[in-house]
Amino acid sequence: MIQSIKRATFDEPTSAIWETSMLPLPSAQQLRYLIALSELRHFGRAAAACAVTQSTLSAGIMALERQLDATLLDRTVGKKVVFTPLGHEIALKARQALAALESVPQLAAAARTPLTGPMRLGIIPTIGPFLIPQTVTILREHFPRLLLSITEDTTEHLLEKLALGQLDILALAMPCLCDGTETHPLWQDPFRVIMPEGHPLASMSTVPVSRLSSHGMVMMEDGHCLREQTLAICRQGPNRAGTEGESETTFTAMSLHSMAEMVELGLGIAIMPALAIDGGILRGRRILSRPLTGGPAWRTLGLAWRPRSPRAADFQTLSATLATLRPPESP
Repeated sequence: MIQSIKRATFDEPTSAIWETSMLPLPSAQQLRYLIALSELRHFGRAAAACAVTQSTLSAGIMALERQLDATLLDRTVGKKVVFTPLGHEIALKARQALAALESVPQLAAAARTPLTGPMRLGIIPTIGPFLIPQTVTILREHFPRLLLSITEDTTEHLLEKLALGQLDILALAMPCLCDGTETHPLWQDPFRVIMPEGHPLASMSTVPVSRLSSHGMVMMEDGHCLREQTLAICRQGPNRAGTEGESETTFTAMSLHSMAEMVELGLGIAIMPALAIDGGILRGRRILSRPLTGGPAWRTLGLAWRPRSPRAADFQTLSATLATLRPPESP
């Protein structure tokens, strides 16, 4: 009788474990499809994010539903992407599961040698052209086995790609809406006001923020954090609450190089990071730059990555390495 009880106690959990292991498991690719669709709520954009066709992604989601014998999307609402309550819960679990799966080879690589193997860096356009050459040089020197790939995009898009697992670490300008990431500041990058030669502000050695209100501005287009940072600086001065309403005196640039061209043409003044100016963006142009005074006039350059990343130690090492690129303080 005692033997029978022991056998039953042993056999039952063994059977349960065996039955659980026989459940159909989704593939990593299926999880990526589901996470991308959950994040972007659009089949076309989700497919582009996963580098597949829309039909491939749609078929993958349907195959996952058949495999799980569950309805993940509510298809009664037309073309909108609406997840069922179960689909929403499974998408959350999928994100956790994919992160755990990807951490396995990352942990093994990190244990062998720091900063070894592939690392996908995202960087914003107002930093990339001026920091990438130094970054690549110093990383090749110190970590020759690191396989670095770089993606340049706006902050919003980079954060999306980080959340989807398409990037490992980001180089951003802060403050930014970086919720859901772990951030590590590197150094402050002062802002300068740039103007064409002969401009009324050119006679000043420094320009108070309050003096910006009476001049037309050239700003980056929507989506660039530098635009929001410029508006925040302009709001420090008097009568600037309606900055966005002064579109007739504001020109929009797609890049810092376009901004410099517009300023040289006399279309307005602009706020530009010292990183770009020190990098030579104004070289050969009839443009002057002056420091800003009268309020906080800088951005903080830093790195961001997913919380609890298995490569956190690598990212901390990378932060310490890139911090050595900090430019000397301007007199």
